[in-house]
Amino acid sequence: MEKVRVRFAPSPTGPLHLGGVRTALYDYLFAKNQGGEFVLRIEDTDTARYVEGAEEYIEEALEWCGIIPDESPKKGGKFAPYRQSERRDIYDRYTEQILKTDYAYLAFDTPEELDAIRAEYEAKGDVFSYDNKTRNRLRNSLALSEEEIQKLLAEKTPYVVRFKMPVDRILNLEDIIRGKFSVNTNTLDDKVLVKNDGMPTYHFANIIDDHEMEISHVIRGEEWLPSLGLHTLLYEAMGWEAPQFAHLSLILKPEGKGKLSKRDGDKFGFPVFPLDFKDPATGIVSKGYRENGYLPDAFINMVALLGWSPADDKEILTLDEMCKEFDLHKVHKAGARFSKEKSEWFNHQYMQMKSDEELLEILKNSGLDLSGASDEKLLKIIGLMKERATFPKDIYENGKFFFEAPASYDEKAAKKAWNEETSAVLGELAETLAATENFNAETLKQAVHDFAEQKGLGMGKVMMPLRLSLVGELKGPDVPDILEILEKEESISRINNAINNFK
Repeated sequence: MEKVRVRFAPSPTGPLHLGGVRTALYDYLFAKNQGGEFVLRIEDTDTARYVEGAEEYIEEALEWCGIIPDESPKKGGKFAPYRQSERRDIYDRYTEQILKTDYAYLAFDTPEELDAIRAEYEAKGDVFSYDNKTRNRLRNSLALSEEEIQKLLAEKTPYVVRFKMPVDRILNLEDIIRGKFSVNTNTLDDKVLVKNDGMPTYHFANIIDDHEMEISHVIRGEEWLPSLGLHTLLYEAMGWEAPQFAHLSLILKPEGKGKLSKRDGDKFGFPVFPLDFKDPATGIVSKGYRENGYLPDAFINMVALLGWSPADDKEILTLDEMCKEFDLHKVHKAGARFSKEKSEWFNHQYMQMKSDEELLEILKNSGLDLSGASDEKLLKIIGLMKERATFPKDIYENGKFFFEAPASYDEKAAKKAWNEETSAVLGELAETLAATENFNAETLKQAVHDFAEQKGLGMGKVMMPLRLSLVGELKGPDVPDILEILEKEESISRINNAINNFK
């Protein structure tokens, strides 16, 4: 296989987890780095766990992240269909093929029979495994006569197709990330390849699809590493060239032990899904990064570095820069610890890199109540407030006084800023501001300075109560900037409200 082709093959059994996003991203980065193609395939044969809307969620999440497939169920492609549930005829053909080899057999054991055997083993302190040590004593085509097999088939007795694991073979396996290792086939069981409803299990379907779709590299989570021996033998059984494999390490909990879960997100207050997800069965909504105010490029940058280090340990990279630099050989073997603080740091960095105009559009589409504020006013607010903002909503929440007059005044600030003379001083200042023609920050700064000088007052005696009047607290950007944005009428109204409040 000369052309690099990779696939991301999630099951629509729920929302896309952070680990799934990283797998899709690494697939995408590797494909683009190698001038190859990235395929989205939906593995929906697990009908019992299928969740309505999950496939659409996965596609929307990848699109928000900028991970755009070259081929997918939605986009189509030369290897369509891209849903396993629509590929039954292909699987049937290859089921017939593998049953003609010495690598597969029919097993007629009922679940009840297998449960009884497991119970017997457990009673003796052993663990039952359907493998080369037990299969010849069970109800399958290896142990039964041809006559018995034909009788069961004629009676339409349900059966599964199992893989016949070779006896005492050493498999020399290789993983791009983890290197070379060996597995003895005696440690592997005879996995079910085709269920009794005729649909293949993941093990069989995924190698058929990867072969049919000319997948050159399989990048997936380390939980599939124990299956590498079986999958390698399945390629051998079918007479196909196996792709190269790369198994990604876990994304770890913030404390570093164990796989990151939704429970960790709930406990520490961060999302583990890219978008909000509403469980159709319970109606419970799980928060996503998008709805929490993360920018997609910041989110993807954060995810990319959970297990991969670019050259010179750079931390801020665009998607294009990641594509140019990505190297599977530089993906870490060890698990990557997730950090809520680091994810917020990334978002803060990207907030600062956005132009005021870009942030304006983000704010206007954020669902915040910006009514009554012109674009010109919003751009001025963004320019003043974005430096300390981690999320777009911070610009609004930290600058809420721009949109609403204070309904109350901070008690500690009032004690510090207001005394018996303050009301009279601010009353006169309001008259000065009313007479100021050019109501811009530069003119207002000079006007307030001149007023304080004429009255023989320190700037703090004027600026602190003025800030309190405008904001309700002793916080916010420079007072002249606040005055300019609020404009003359609103500024004077707020000063008068404060004077009335402290009478």
